[in-house]
Amino acid sequence: MNLRKWVATTAGLSAALIVGLATPAMATPTGCTYQLSSSSASSTCTGGTGEHRIHVVQRHFSPEVGLIAIEGPWAPVGSVSFTRITPHTTISIWVETRG
Repeated sequence: MNLRKWVATTAGLSAALIVGLATPAMATPTGCTYQLSSSSASSTCTGGTGEHRIHVVQRHFSPEVGLIAIEGPWAPVGSVSFTRITPHTTISIWVETRG
């Protein structure tokens, strides 16, 4: 085998090995929903992989205090992220995800 063929073959095998060892990208959670009551908030994701958590922003009764940011713990898909909330006005709520 001449040197050029050997280099080309070695490069091709190295590329194939690298592609074969590459890990697939992690999928983020899907099918995420949240629930809100007067004293708690929670999120659940039913598909994909990774984790999720609930976020709530409330406005304090006293204007000097301002906004209150509340978040639940990270939870795997199929589990619930739960947090207690205050009796103040809820401004926004969302589910954060990570793969």
